[in-house]
Amino acid sequence: MTDEPPFCEPDFLEFADRIKRKLGLDLLLYKQPQVRRRLNTLRLRKGYVTFSEFFRNIDTNPQMQKEFIDQLTINVTEFYRNPERWKVLSEQIVPEILTRSNTIKCWSAACSTGEEPYSIAMVLSAHLSLRNVDILATDLDAAVMQTAKTGTYSPEAVKCVPSNVFGQHLSLETDGHYSVSEDIKRRVRFQQHNLLAEPPETAFDLIVCRNVLIYFTPVAKDLLIARFSRALKPGGYLFVGGTEQITNPAVFDLESPYTFFYRKRGGQQHENKSSCRR
Repeated sequence: MTDEPPFCEPDFLEFADRIKRKLGLDLLLYKQPQVRRRLNTLRLRKGYVTFSEFFRNIDTNPQMQKEFIDQLTINVTEFYRNPERWKVLSEQIVPEILTRSNTIKCWSAACSTGEEPYSIAMVLSAHLSLRNVDILATDLDAAVMQTAKTGTYSPEAVKCVPSNVFGQHLSLETDGHYSVSEDIKRRVRFQQHNLLAEPPETAFDLIVCRNVLIYFTPVAKDLLIARFSRALKPGGYLFVGGTEQITNPAVFDLESPYTFFYRKRGGQQHENKSSCRR
């Protein structure tokens, strides 16, 4: 058995610099143990002795670039992940937003294979006409978004969808998978985007970015939260994952009226929540 090529720190740092210049991805903003382990595993599996050799292939081979991005991203998601939090979104957050506007603009950041933005659309459909819903869904990985656009999912992915939603927005196919209805799919705009770059748009009523911030360094996490805050309308909400609570939201002009939900300061809040409307 031959020894594995050694991990060389200067070699990796030069690799990170080249990746940043070529793809605009700053690997040093990711938590280092995880990102180094994942990329080193891919390097060794492909048989490259150094990260320098690995980069040369990424630079010239689109398929290798795709595999690199796949290795860097985490695509684990499902519809209505942590259902109790989606209940808060539906029963508390959305009615509050609708006291200020009869339209809702959302951003599903790092949307992966689409379960999250489609879940958002399904929740909103119970409160207002889908014609008044605009959902931007972004991800670094263009390949997973192609999967998202098909709108077809395994039974495991839809296990947390409320029973009343199945008949409305999901249909069972002959192969045992479920397809998202066309009216839901039409409300979601998919766009490739580097989350560590500037937000693609602004004036959002709701930004959902869950189980993503945990993969970044504290500096990068603060950078992203600040950008999310700037991208929200006053009174708009940021919805984060269960291990991503913001310790000092006021620094980012946010407040937390509900666990895992952060509201941008400055919007006029109403004591009486609006009733559900279509």
